[in-house]
Amino acid sequence: MSQGQTSLERRNVLLVCSGTYHDFDYARAELLRRLLDQPQARTRVAEDYANLEAIRQADALITYTTDVVPTAEQQSELEQFLSRGGRWFALHGTNAIVEIDDQGYASSPRVSGEFMEMLGSQFIAHPPKGHFEVHNAQPEHPLVQDIDSFTVDDELYLVETHGELDVLLYANFNGKAMKGFTEREFFSDEPRPILYLKDHDPGQILYLTLGHCRGHLDMQPLMDWYPEVERCSWESPVFDQLLDRGIRWMLRP
Repeated sequence: MSQGQTSLERRNVLLVCSGTYHDFDYARAELLRRLLDQPQARTRVAEDYANLEAIRQADALITYTTDVVPTAEQQSELEQFLSRGGRWFALHGTNAIVEIDDQGYASSPRVSGEFMEMLGSQFIAHPPKGHFEVHNAQPEHPLVQDIDSFTVDDELYLVETHGELDVLLYANFNGKAMKGFTEREFFSDEPRPILYLKDHDPGQILYLTLGHCRGHLDMQPLMDWYPEVERCSWESPVFDQLLDRGIRWMLRP
């Protein structure tokens, strides 16, 4: 090492990004751009959890998926990743399994309980995409410090929670999910988690439910052409701040 250089501890990152009904090309490019700003990060990209060796070598895991569920063997490898102290930054639909029947109705089957218990939540439904307010549950926590209540245009995820969650951001919703979901009634004053930590001592998961995005071709085969391009929270300065903080959290030794 030449004079004037400082040491930088390499962090191996695995980015898993793929699935259904979202613009994964956009999300993948945005996440890689942010990872490029972190000189210690060396990133491999995958569409699922099949590359067990990549999970074994990873110090950090970041996921933006829908309908991507690990097999029993892959689940075991993810548990070992956390048992080694790995940090997992999970985004938006990582906890989503969506089945659409012949009539066009969407359900969220409980077919991967261990995976959802590990993540801390399972997506069930959401109201129509639109504006809602997000509140700070722990203003002194480093991940959300100096972030006041803010409004975003996104999908408000209505989830089943599993285990003890350290909720950092939340929203309120008491009503019905959008038409098309088989489970529509969500009448409760219980806060809806937006950003939370789930401990797997010594590892940890940070889950951010925001981040919907969709392009014209992303609803195939349900429809050939989706009428609008949706970027939602990706265009919000606060979401950008949350992503950067989450990535830096994930990369800490």
